[in-house]
Parts: sequence; C-alpha cells; structure tokens
Amino acid sequence: MSLLVVGLSHRSAPVSVLERASLNADAQVKLLQDTVAAEPAAEAALLATCNRIELYADVDKFHAGVAELSTLLAQHSGVGLEELTPYLYVHYEDRAVHHLFSVACGLDSMVVGEGQILGQIKDSLNRAQDLNSAGRLLNDLFQQALRVGKRAHSETGIDRAGQSLVTFGLEQLAAGGDVQTWARGKKALVIGAGSMSSLAAATLARAGVAEVVIANRTQDRAERLAQILTQGDDTDVLARAVPMESVPAELTRADVAVSCTGATGLVMTAESVAAAVEGRTATPSAVSDDGPPAPYGGPGRTAATGAQRGNPPATGLGGEDGCPLDLPAVQGTAGFSVLGEAAVAGMAAADLEQHAAWVDNGTAGGAQRAARPGTAGPLDPASDADAIAALAATVAAVGRIPERRRPEPADRPPRPEPVLFLLDLAMPRDIDAAAHRLTGVRLVDIESLAEASAGAPMAADVDQVRRIVSDEVAAFGAALRAAHITPTVVALRTMAADVVASEIARLDGRLPGLDDKHRAEITQTVRRVVDKLLHAPTVRVKQLAAEPGGAGYADALRTLFDLDPEAVAAVSRAEDSTEKDRGPA
Repeated sequence: MSLLVVGLSHRSAPVSVLERASLNADAQVKLLQDTVAAEPAAEAALLATCNRIELYADVDKFHAGVAELSTLLAQHSGVGLEELTPYLYVHYEDRAVHHLFSVACGLDSMVVGEGQILGQIKDSLNRAQDLNSAGRLLNDLFQQALRVGKRAHSETGIDRAGQSLVTFGLEQLAAGGDVQTWARGKKALVIGAGSMSSLAAATLARAGVAEVVIANRTQDRAERLAQILTQGDDTDVLARAVPMESVPAELTRADVAVSCTGATGLVMTAESVAAAVEGRTATPSAVSDDGPPAPYGGPGRTAATGAQRGNPPATGLGGEDGCPLDLPAVQGTAGFSVLGEAAVAGMAAADLEQHAAWVDNGTAGGAQRAARPGTAGPLDPASDADAIAALAATVAAVGRIPERRRPEPADRPPRPEPVLFLLDLAMPRDIDAAAHRLTGVRLVDIESLAEASAGAPMAADVDQVRRIVSDEVAAFGAALRAAHITPTVVALRTMAADVVASEIARLDGRLPGLDDKHRAEITQTVRRVVDKLLHAPTVRVKQLAAEPGGAGYADALRTLFDLDPEAVAAVSRAEDSTEKDRGPA
C-alpha cells in the first residue's frame, strides 16, 4: 500500500490561507488530471470543502510523492509553495486511512460530528470515478470511509456532539439563544442553491421563519428549491425564487441572509450591506466600534482619525500644537489615552516621532492627562526600556507601529441590536468581512465559526467513534494487505493449472488409445493433488500477509515458485480495471 495524502484544513491553516487556496470546479478537475499524469502517482482523488483541501494519491515513492503533490496543490491554488508549505500536513499508509475515516465520522470537522462531510466524500469519489483517476485503492478507501462514517452515526450518539455548520452558524447569529425563538417570523434571504444553501434554507424553514427568498445564478435551481420548501410537510413557509440581480433589493427586506456560492469574488460588499441597512432603517449606517480595526491606510481610514480605528476619542484636549492626532475631529468619550497603544496603532514612523516629542514636551498637558481618571501619565523610559527598544526595532523594520488584530478591550457604549443578520458559509467568502463593523449588522463567517467551535465541549460519544475508527483502520489495512498478495496467489494457481494441462497433453501422446472416461478421471486426480498441495500454503500466506509487516510474503511466494512478474502484474491490472468500473457505495 502506498497511500499518500497531502492537504491543509482549518486545523492547520488560517482561514485567510484556506480562502486563497480554494479551488473552483474546473481547477479541481485539472488538479486531478495533472496528478495522475505525474510520475509518482498512479491514481488520485481530491476532497475539497470550505474547510479543507486534501489530495489523495497512490504513489510509488514517498518523498517524490510528497514533493509532487505539494507542488501541484500550490500551482493550482495560486498560493506560492513556500507560503503554502508551513500549513500542509502529510499522512501515509495507515495514517492516511485513519485520517480519512476520522474525517468521514466528523471527528476532524470544524463542528465535531457534523454529517455533511459524508456527502462531500461521496462527491469526491464520484468526481474521481468520472475522470478515471480512482483505481482499486482509492475506490476501496473512499467507499469504506463512507461505510465507516455511516456506522459511526448509526451506532453512536456522535450526532449529539455535533451539528451541521448551518445550525451552528444560526446559533452564533442567535447569540446563544434558542434558534427557533430567534428565527420565528423573520424574513430570510438565501443566496445559492447548492447543498449547503439548500440545507440552510430547509433549516431556516423548520426554525419558523415566515419567508425564504432563494437567489441563484441559475434561476431553475432556485425555483426548484423554492418549490421543495413550499411543498414540504414539516413547514408552512412562504418561499420564492429571484434572480441574483434582485439581491440588493431583497436585502433591504430581509432579517437574515445566508450566502454560500462558488463565486470567486464578493457577493456582498460592505457598501451594499450598509446601503441595505440604510434602506431598511432609514438611518445612516455608521462604522461601529465593535470588532477589529481596518488595516492602516484602508478605505475610510486615515492616520489622523482615532474614531475610525475603533478607539474612543480624546477628552478635552482641544487642538494642541505638535500633536499628530486630529483631536478636534473626535468626539469626547471617557477612557481614551493619547499615550496608549490604541492611539498610535498604525501610525507612521514620522508621525510617531512627532507624537513622542509632543508627549515629552507637554508637561502641562501631561499633568492634566494624569489627573483625569482612566488616562495615563507621561512615559517613564527607565522602566519601559525593553518595551521601547522592541517597539523601535519594529518601527525600523516595517516603517510604522504594528496594529494588533484585537486591541485590549476598553469600555465601550452598548452596541445597538442588529437589524440584519448575515451568515457566510462560502470559501472564499461571499460577504465582505468589513460588514461586521457596520452598526445594525451581525456577521458570522467561517473564521468566526472556527473561533467559536475551538472551545466547544466534546461529547462522550466521540471516544466511542474513535474506537470504531481504529478498529476499521486495522480491518482495512489487513484486507488491503491480504488483497495485495491475491494477484500472486492467482498467478501461482494459473501456473499450476498450466502445468496440469501440459502433463495431460503429454499423457495423451504416450497413451493415444486412452478412452475419454479414463482420461477424465486421471485429469481430475492430478488437479485434486495440485489443489491439495497449494491449498494450505496459499490460505496461510493470505493470513500472514494480512498482518502488519506481511507484505514480504508475496515476494517470497514469487521467488519460491519462480513466478513470472508480468503474469502477476497482468492480474493486478485486470483487477484495477474492474474496480474503476465499480460505482460508489
């Protein structure tokens, strides 16, 4: 067995890298074709979801296979190999089997125990079969993975430990409240009509939303999904289909929007979401102070405006000469310190020097600031020498003060209740992450789901599923090792049959007057003798080959009986051809 998997997932790579490395349908097909065309790989399959990209292959050389598969992933994802390599993981032989079985059971999912992965594994197998890139090894592996996943869900309570990504996302939108109570009476917009979007629409309908609007680039698929929802026995939801061009207008009516498309660009920009909120509430939509600050120099951001950085503005300082901050432009909010890290985050090096000079020279201002509760006094270079040296080194390297993704929490006014809830389940993302900072909007995407699920408790059933996986991996390995020797055994029995036929032919030449009855009896006797002689060693060699380290028995058998290697290879090719024609479980 030479099974190799090279991939990356939400466990090994940040969402930003997964997003850039995602593959559209055409890229997935081309990747599989190029993989089987590469020298180390005999067959290949690709498991590509919103949370993982894994390339499976049967290779004849481990190191060459890892190098080739890694290079192909980098080429087709568009992420440079040097950048991608730190996030890749490699599994080989039994470890690769264990990994796929764990994935099939939902143990490796972002939401442990979710069952959607089984459909994605089946789609991967179908794609590989359609492209004739899956041979005997990967057909057996993926079909067994499907059976193991189904067994885990039927024999354990793993479903209680996990849930679908859709359900988990809706729970995050509901901020820990009951989803049905939160969803009741809301109007929902679902963008996309694929498996994930369809699941989202059905989940929302069962949760009690009043209306579901389906938008999709293919109108027929949207209408078919709307019809299914309307005719469902377990809901009485109003469902209708609209073209993609109607999304901006429908967004002004929606309370919750779920998007999961295969688009390579944004389906909703922050500006379009802001316009929808304004159209719904008839009030300007402002950037809130909740969430991470935008990158320095980004849209709507200046170095002089503290409010746009998400920082509370200065208090009562006026327009003091020498301060690079535009103090009069920010509104008064208690607790803001012009000396703190939040004030200078993202500031250019030249402005930082100006700010430091203003702080050092402003003794009167410093006294005023020190006297105000919640603000800092003048800096003390003696006590902060190490921190100042590290900061100076950073400034010298990057030219500005680095801005942390999550500043230290500060006292902030309560955020208004959202009027628009957004759930982005696409990879790459459909909804601009900046929409999270809009007042009146709550956005949950793959990245925030990954963070929320990191601390989720594991169910007791997970241990039982792990035992199932271990048992199934051992059984699969034994069966695979036993199957590995089968072509050798078949070639041995074929050779024995040829020897019997040759000897019977010689007997006919020596005894031409032998009648048919006696000839048949002699032939049958010789065959029985040969079968009895071969039975015990062939059965035993299969048993030994199924044990760990038993691969050498096939070589021993070929050597002892001087079997033709080409005869063994011909049997293997015939079996592989049969396996490629076999459908999924």
